[in-house]
Amino acid sequence: MKVILLAGGLGTRISEESQFKPKPMIEIGGMPILWHIMKTYGAYGYNEFIICAGYKQHLIKEWFADYFLHTSDITFDFTEGNKMIVHNQHCEPWKVTVVDTGLNTMTGGRIKRIQPYVNNEPFMMTYGDGVCDVNIEKLVKFHKNHGKIATLTAVQIEQSKGILNIGIDNAVQSFREKSARDSAPINAGFMVLEPAIFLTT
Repeated sequence: MKVILLAGGLGTRISEESQFKPKPMIEIGGMPILWHIMKTYGAYGYNEFIICAGYKQHLIKEWFADYFLHTSDITFDFTEGNKMIVHNQHCEPWKVTVVDTGLNTMTGGRIKRIQPYVNNEPFMMTYGDGVCDVNIEKLVKFHKNHGKIATLTAVQIEQSKGILNIGIDNAVQSFREKSARDSAPINAGFMVLEPAIFLTT
């Protein structure tokens, strides 16, 4: 099963970093967010990725083009015609396709543009800036057992502010500290989709 990573947006909410690189390429612990997400999928045996790129996509392509250089020991031998010898290559067994899905394309359009790379098979998808500890194996199993076109993960985020109970007369009746019971589930971003999804995008 292939993994689709949405990595084409402008990243306007973190513009101090994203003015120089796509948000998924912002580093955490010396490696891009995108790499951390791919490592999660790779831990469950999913190693084929299609990256929906757009904004500053050349930086994503260049990073993957040079990846093995940064993770391996290399000898540059200039005495014999500029020969390069790679030692102890430490690359993951990944197959990565970076697709230009446009600069201002919305999510549905990006998904539609990678259809030729997915073939007629189910695929996984997530956002290129969301690191999470989702159990991918359980997610896929849940999807297969329920026979739906799409499965998405949800997470309950605790309300970050105190809650006011306001009466009909606009008077504050009580104040309650922040609590998980005041939150609603939000999209955690890890999805499994059937190819039938392309008929609706």
